[in-house]
Amino acid sequence: MNDTPSAAAPPVRPVLDVWCELQCPDCHTALEDLRALRARYGDRLDIRLRHFPLPKHQHAYVAAQAAEEALEQGRGWPYIEAVLARSEELGKRGEKLLLEVAGELGLDAEELDTALIDGRHLLIVDADQAEGKAIGVTGTPTYVIGGQRLDGGTGQEGLRARIEEIADRLLAEQG
Repeated sequence: MNDTPSAAAPPVRPVLDVWCELQCPDCHTALEDLRALRARYGDRLDIRLRHFPLPKHQHAYVAAQAAEEALEQGRGWPYIEAVLARSEELGKRGEKLLLEVAGELGLDAEELDTALIDGRHLLIVDADQAEGKAIGVTGTPTYVIGGQRLDGGTGQEGLRARIEEIADRLLAEQG
C-alpha cells in the first residue's frame, strides 16, 4: 500500500480548435476574436490552430508549414498573428513574406526556410486537413469546441459570444 498522497491530476482544459489558413481574408477578420479569446481565458482554454489550407489560396499550404516551424521555435502565436494580419500581402509575396515575418519576430528565418524546403511539417498540415475534412470542415475559419462545430466562413457575427458561452459552461463543469 502506498501511503504517499497522490496529487490530483489537473483538470483537462477545454479545447478550442480553430481550423484556419493564413491567407484567408475571413481568418484575418477572425484575428481580433482570437486575440480577445486568448486574453480572456489565458491558459484556461487551449486554443489550437488547425491547418486547413484552401486550394484557392496559393500560399496557404506553405504558410501552414511555416506556422508549424514557428511553433517549434517557440513563437507560434506571434507568428500566426503577424502573418494573418498581413494575409493580403501573403497572397502577393508568398514565401518572401513568411521569411520576413520570421526575421521581424526574431525567429531563425534560415531554419524556417530549411523547414519549408525539407518539408518536415507536411505531415502535420496534411493530418490537420484530413481531420478537418472528416469532421465536415469545408471552409475557414471553423471552430470546434465542446463537440460543437461553428462555421465562421459565412461571417463572424456572434461567434465569439457563442464560443465564450460554451467555454464558460465547460470551465464551470470542471468546478
